[in-house]
Amino acid sequence: MRISRRAFAAAAVAVVLPLSACGSGGEGGGSSDASGKVEGDITFQTWNLRANFKPYFEGLIAEFEKKNPGTRVKWVDQPAEGYADKISADAAGGTLPDVVNVSPDLVAPLAKAGLALDLDKAAPQYKKEYLPGAWAGHRIPGLPGTYAFPWYLNTGPLFYNKSLFKEAGLDAEKPPTTYDDLFADALQLAKRSGGKVATLANVPTIEDFGRYGVPLMNKEGTAFTFNDGKGVELLTKYKELYDAKALDPQALTATPESSGKKFLTGAVAMNPGSALDLGNFKKQAPSLYRNIGITDQITSTGHVNMYVMGVMVNAQSKRKPAAVAFAHFVTDAAHQMSFAKKVAIFPSTAGSLDDPYFTKEDGTDETRVRVAAAKSLKTAVNYTPVLFSEQMKIALRNEVAKALQGKQSPKEALDNAVKECDRLLTQQG
Repeated sequence: MRISRRAFAAAAVAVVLPLSACGSGGEGGGSSDASGKVEGDITFQTWNLRANFKPYFEGLIAEFEKKNPGTRVKWVDQPAEGYADKISADAAGGTLPDVVNVSPDLVAPLAKAGLALDLDKAAPQYKKEYLPGAWAGHRIPGLPGTYAFPWYLNTGPLFYNKSLFKEAGLDAEKPPTTYDDLFADALQLAKRSGGKVATLANVPTIEDFGRYGVPLMNKEGTAFTFNDGKGVELLTKYKELYDAKALDPQALTATPESSGKKFLTGAVAMNPGSALDLGNFKKQAPSLYRNIGITDQITSTGHVNMYVMGVMVNAQSKRKPAAVAFAHFVTDAAHQMSFAKKVAIFPSTAGSLDDPYFTKEDGTDETRVRVAAAKSLKTAVNYTPVLFSEQMKIALRNEVAKALQGKQSPKEALDNAVKECDRLLTQQG
């Protein structure tokens, strides 16, 4: 997984295995026994990490091989583009690496096909080392078990332009914290600027519905439910913003990069980001940096959204003891902490977020962002359903666009989105 300005913006990529690859779930494709001597050659696959972190991973592998004589780890790194397709092809062709960098929705079809090792069976002794919410991040509705070691977590604040808030007659020291506050401020910003300043640059995503308090799926994981009254209420509010130009007119086709540029130029008053963005603001927009405000994500539930990354073991690996040992090694507390200090991510291991690195301020904005994010992660929720695929995201986005353009009502849009997502759900194997 690439770690960039929007570190997890593309984290949840779907993989759809051919139906012929779907098994009965669980360990249908291989034994869950991971006991035995740690030895032999294994392959470790990461997701667009070589360019920026080659020395780190080479050192990690050398350390593991020294600790476990007789092992050898071959590291392969795949580009961000097409990663899901690559995993799908390897899974169908029987060439899936022994240890694979995955996100929760990537692991779901692999678990259903019996290709992801159930760690609750194979390595239950490690469960206590991780945050409960992180360990649960790779559980699949309808299947017993946990199918990947938690690796790193991420979340991020909202940045806002204080000068734009002041010009609109708003209190720049009291940014919105709930969706009701956000909608009121956004309408005022648009009105005072004559429609020249939007507050938001992106249409609502499944995470927004979650943060608004909309139930996204039924408990069985067999149907989506975000077309309920609360979901319709949220989309109706966004339609009001769009009509008032409080939501950027180009939001329907926005990307994280284009939204970031809008924020840099002062066309948009608020934008999500991470500590990595502050350096960009300093270099590219000094005047914005001097007026930057940092606040928590907008949420009506009291819980921010987090993204989870994991390390999966191939259930069909011929070197399962070595594969499990290495996956645990990559994700243990010491190595997660080491990785977190190289890039703006957060460890999923129990107790790590209490380290002074994540709790003590030093007067810099970068640390302020890191400390605030680490604190929010303790109660954060991964709102994106594990079974919500990339195709489903596109379906939701398309229907939301039609509602914003007035081509159908918010209720019709969400009903159609749920219908299509449910149809795609039945095809997942």
